[in-house]
Amino acid sequence: MDIAGILAQFEIKGAVKEVKPLGNGLINDTYRVVTEGELPDYVLQGINNAIFQDVDLLQHNIEVVTAHIRSKLEAAGSTDIDRKVLQFVKARDGKTYYRDEADRYWRVMVYIPDTVTNEAVTPESAYDCGKAFGNFEKMLVDVPEPLGETIPDFHNMELRMRQLREAVANDAAGRLDEVRDIVDELERDAAEMCKAERLHREGKLPKRICHCDTKVNNMLFDRDGQVLCVIDLDTVMPSFIFSDYGDFLRTGANFTAEDDPDLSHVGFNEAIFKAFTKGYLESASEFLTPIEVEHLPYAVALFPFMQCVRFLTDYINGDTYYKIKYPTHNLDRTRNQLALYHDVRRHDQMMADFIQGLL
Repeated sequence: MDIAGILAQFEIKGAVKEVKPLGNGLINDTYRVVTEGELPDYVLQGINNAIFQDVDLLQHNIEVVTAHIRSKLEAAGSTDIDRKVLQFVKARDGKTYYRDEADRYWRVMVYIPDTVTNEAVTPESAYDCGKAFGNFEKMLVDVPEPLGETIPDFHNMELRMRQLREAVANDAAGRLDEVRDIVDELERDAAEMCKAERLHREGKLPKRICHCDTKVNNMLFDRDGQVLCVIDLDTVMPSFIFSDYGDFLRTGANFTAEDDPDLSHVGFNEAIFKAFTKGYLESASEFLTPIEVEHLPYAVALFPFMQCVRFLTDYINGDTYYKIKYPTHNLDRTRNQLALYHDVRRHDQMMADFIQGLL
């Protein structure tokens, strides 16, 4: 790749001293661009247009969101705004991305110095994450123009069940017999877990602008552990707030990794749930509707259920989507998420009571 040639297409300041890989993202290739002297450094990122197929829509969403957040921070008299919202550099043609001769897409952001990302969740950081993601949604409640879905139907449970049923019907890898008990179990709860789409069609559940990938490593912290800003905005799009609330707890409130084959390690961490929920509702309760709040425990159960369905679908299809490290990797992931789903459901009443107590 001609990195120098790609960078020359953007309006960056200063001479480039060094380009080195940054982070460990699974989707996009990311590099830190170090410049000479006191001028800012930059982040160069290749956009995975196999996943994000409409790059113009993708970047339009991000431009609208970052501009709106910046205007909210300015109106609130916030200080150090350039550290609290991402800033994209325009290409020579005025766009915030560049398409090279090999049909690869690139974008450049101003690097925010003296920041850290976290991989592990503690009750303390969970509270801060909940507050930050709730505030992120709150700032975007009145976005001035509609945004598109960068990955259509990304968190549509009805679609995920249709995909599972197609996989079962085809049994492409001949694996159905060994997992039929799991399929039957998922089918028993499928109607309940598809509730969000039904409520939306009935006009009872709104779609809002959500992040849709609310992991703890998708935010920047300062050196004192305070959240600066939410990053990785590729999946920011209209969705149910369940996407942000439930998916964070799917990963953050599991005592173990989602592919741990030892199910005795799997469990729902009440302390993480309570801390995240407290922070989230402190930010989000002023705009959430009663039906959204009522269904927050449903959201916590929905995401391990959905991920279980997705892992199982891929296993039945012969491991065509998720990367695997061994032949039963997707099956281990499936069982892990199913065990987490069961443990979450055992906490239904606790969650409802805790949320009501906060309100």
